[in-house]
Amino acid sequence: MADSLQNNIKVDVETRYIEEQSNPEQNYYVFAYTITIQNQGQQTAQLLTRHWVITDSNHKVQEVRGDGVVGEQPILKPGEQFVYTSGTMLETSVGTMKGSYQMESADGSKFDATIEEFVLSTPRILH
Repeated sequence: MADSLQNNIKVDVETRYIEEQSNPEQNYYVFAYTITIQNQGQQTAQLLTRHWVITDSNHKVQEVRGDGVVGEQPILKPGEQFVYTSGTMLETSVGTMKGSYQMESADGSKFDATIEEFVLSTPRILH
């Protein structure tokens, strides 16, 4: 599990390999990631956009940008959290993801909540 704390927004990540949707013979590896975003600050904050950088072990990079997450732009009051699961596909059995969420505080100020790099890996590949 990876986690980071930026501007009192804590981001935890858990990953898993989706074997039943993957096809290693075709270089097709599917991974799910569950994100927990927790507001540990004193102000309400809304997640506006996301930015992901996904890199496989061949150094192929995909960038994903968009509004919100899983069709939502959650508003988190102090102490609240939002949990969602999404996924990605790689052409290799190991890769990494990192990124950020652009957030807006109740006072109108905008900031990025950084998501530290985490590893996507099929079982028994990494120790």
